[in-house]
Amino acid sequence: MPLNTLGIAHDFLNRTVKTGDFCIDATAGKGRDTELLCRLVGETGKVLAFDIQPESIIQTKERLQKAGLQNFETVLDSHSNMLNYADNESVDCIVFNFGRLPNGNPNIFTTEKTSIPAIQAGLLLLKAGGVMSLSIYYGGVNGYNERDSLLEYLKSLDDKKYSVLLSSWHNRPNDPPISAIIWKH
Repeated sequence: MPLNTLGIAHDFLNRTVKTGDFCIDATAGKGRDTELLCRLVGETGKVLAFDIQPESIIQTKERLQKAGLQNFETVLDSHSNMLNYADNESVDCIVFNFGRLPNGNPNIFTTEKTSIPAIQAGLLLLKAGGVMSLSIYYGGVNGYNERDSLLEYLKSLDDKKYSVLLSSWHNRPNDPPISAIIWKH
């Protein structure tokens, strides 16, 4: 496992997601997280994968079909609309990668305008005992507004309903990604 933010998220998912779970990949991108979730939930589980970019949906479908996975549904829509696709308190795990798609269009990236509503929707969808993994990529073209807004929002969550763990790389140069995990009580 690589010692980076993605490695931390995947290690957490490997330890948390179980066969039969219902998971959401809120930012499908190239389908890496979706594939991992599909493998973890097995044939009896289900994964919804959201993205606003048609090419991301195509790449995700192709990746999963090539891997022989069928326990998924892709959704070409904003993650902030996920309440339209699942019932409250029905989801075991939600995964987010905030920022932009690596090697994708640098002018398309998440912003706090949809990311915070997406987290809020996700918290309603999570079952008690459910988890949310957030990888926050920032700097460059997309700047720091989303990072700052997300961190402030996470700090405001009621500690009687949620536990939030934040980790960052203090000795890495430039703008190292931040990993956050939310547990719903």
